[in-house]
Amino acid sequence: MNSENIKTVKFGGSSLASGEQFRKVRDIITADPERRYVVPSAPGKRFGDDTKVTDLLYACYEKASRGENIDVIFDRIKERYDSIIADLGLDMTLERDYAEIESALIHKTGRDYAASRGEYLNGKILARYLGYDFIDAADVIFFRENGGFDSEKTNEILSAALKRHTHAVIPGFYGSMPNDTIKTFSRGGSDITGSIVARASFSSIYENWTDVSGFLMADPRIVKDPKSISTITYRELRELSYMGATVLHEDAIFPVHRAGIPTAIKNTNAPEEPGTLIVAEPVEACFRRPITGIAGHKDFTLISIEKAMMNSELGFGRRVLQALEDFGVSFEHLPTGIDTMCVVIPDRELTSTRAQIVSRIRETCQPDSIEVSNGLALIATVGHGMVRTRGTAARLFNALSEANVNVRMIDQGSSELNIIVGVDVADFETAVRAIYHAFVK
Repeated sequence: MNSENIKTVKFGGSSLASGEQFRKVRDIITADPERRYVVPSAPGKRFGDDTKVTDLLYACYEKASRGENIDVIFDRIKERYDSIIADLGLDMTLERDYAEIESALIHKTGRDYAASRGEYLNGKILARYLGYDFIDAADVIFFRENGGFDSEKTNEILSAALKRHTHAVIPGFYGSMPNDTIKTFSRGGSDITGSIVARASFSSIYENWTDVSGFLMADPRIVKDPKSISTITYRELRELSYMGATVLHEDAIFPVHRAGIPTAIKNTNAPEEPGTLIVAEPVEACFRRPITGIAGHKDFTLISIEKAMMNSELGFGRRVLQALEDFGVSFEHLPTGIDTMCVVIPDRELTSTRAQIVSRIRETCQPDSIEVSNGLALIATVGHGMVRTRGTAARLFNALSEANVNVRMIDQGSSELNIIVGVDVADFETAVRAIYHAFVK
């Protein structure tokens, strides 16, 4: 296949929630003949208190698993699809599919099967509407016996299948197990399917169409009208996603990243807006601002350990981490000094083990002091531009000082890609706004 004339496009649930949205999707696809492979989600919400089809299917499964009647909920599902078909004026019926799915639900075929039918039915409608071939994801996307995604088998079989179809719709979110049962990715997994299809088709770009115009530099719930990010690397995205920024399913990064395929985040309702381009390696656009974005999480605990001559005590750090491992606790960050070592742990990891871990560290490490404090929030300031900009850290800490925010922890990687600070939870929003306004005018 020629990578110059193939694009894979994925549309989220809000983009395919109604007949009106389907028409927008068709206009986007037909506007560019290179958009040849389409990955749809199940219909999302049409309005604020509407229910996603996937949630209706989960509700059906739960009722069926308890032996309860599912007619009322299943009729709502059928109504959603039938209304789209009628609105688009399509000469098609899904009655045979409805009967098969309803029977499978009643016979408790499985939760993953139930959830996958939203994408399956939407894919059939979209394929008919576009005049594209329909490829069932269960025939081309595979999982191993242990439930892990089988990347190589999928890529081989999916690539061969796509060569037989110049234009196709492949439903997102699911694949099949070795025993032919349906297996889904985690919620939001249609992003992953789109990435897999882009890799297998040797696409020049993977377009992910949603209801937002790309990534923003900060959470709009905290910062008023934050600027958008025009270009971001997969590495920057990974850092921001890890710290709480959400637009694209995190696991969707890896198939296209591996293949060096850029990803464009675009808005179905505003296709003229530029969106965000995610690239494998930094380009000049990545350096136009000192920072690319800011993201953070609340509710961490900081364990501070002090011991004179710690740096010369062989195995000290290993014993601290062994105490965490023994109680099945993972840590986020590990800032250290000559005589100090700090461990940052999510509060959720310490609900029942905090006292035991502290006791184990005292026993095995015999520190001079150990202090445990919670109510910590972490904020990551991320950007390749920091490497080329002198005084970035000074601007950041000066901004926090002027905002009367006390910094309780600092961590920076040797790559200078990010600076992570720990602040009191009560100062989280203030700190994010202060950092943002220090770099964005």
